[in-house]
Amino acid sequence: MNTIKISPARPLDAGKLGDILASANGQFDWLPRLYSSAEEIMLIGDMIDAGWVRVAYLDNVLAGFIARKGTEIHALCLRPHLQGQGVARALMRDAQRNAKKLGLWSYQANQHATYFYEKGGFIEITRTNGAGNDAHLPDIRYEWYRETA
Repeated sequence: MNTIKISPARPLDAGKLGDILASANGQFDWLPRLYSSAEEIMLIGDMIDAGWVRVAYLDNVLAGFIARKGTEIHALCLRPHLQGQGVARALMRDAQRNAKKLGLWSYQANQHATYFYEKGGFIEITRTNGAGNDAHLPDIRYEWYRETA
């Protein structure tokens, strides 16, 4: 049985999380590389310093992270070879734990993410042609709302 542990990211995690981001994004031939490795590590470091990032360990191996500011999820990334083992679901449940709602953007071409978010109760709000994101790729806005009793 796999054990997943979630905790706040530490500043020294930035390099490892940059590697996870690069390998996660590198699996998509349709996704352009927008930033250098150093820039990605700097951006992740800034999010860690702001307290946005939580990391997941699968059997004591750093498996992935989620970056959330308030109700907005800015990133959810896993090591590709560790997908499908419940890590992303655990990170998302952790983000949802004390939230009434969450929102995020996902690229339309990322069918795996579309399936994951919709299965997790996120609702598609709108689609765009990508003019508003850095990659200029069509995207989808998703939102999740806690069910009220």
